[in-house]
Amino acid sequence: MSAFTKPSHIGRKISRIRELRDMKQEALAQALGTSQQTISALENSEEIDDEKLKQIAKALGVSLEALKNFSDEAAINFFNNFYDNSGSHGTNFGTNNVCNFNPLDKLVEAYEENKKLYERLVQAEKDKVEYLEKILKDK
Repeated sequence: MSAFTKPSHIGRKISRIRELRDMKQEALAQALGTSQQTISALENSEEIDDEKLKQIAKALGVSLEALKNFSDEAAINFFNNFYDNSGSHGTNFGTNNVCNFNPLDKLVEAYEENKKLYERLVQAEKDKVEYLEKILKDK
């Protein structure tokens, strides 16, 4: 941890997570139903009550615990470990994708399932009409 940041400064943690999520203060303000100035003030606060933190965490898409325990070092370690375990080592990220199924087979499966559902729906309607006709004949 650098000497410039305090580990307990929750406002800086909010700011860093917001920046990592590529979110502007205005966007966070809109998600919370407040103003950009309020977000700026929150990011300068050393302490924020838990209820407000829950709302902020939800708007940022993280858990309350992740927000409270965030550190730059942990984030860097996470991404370093992800890269080290990705197997791509020096290649473009995401180029080693392997498709384990034939998309046309999946399309045919979906079509067959829709056909079966339609046939069940038609049969249910026929049963309903038959039932109503029986009721009318009995009157």
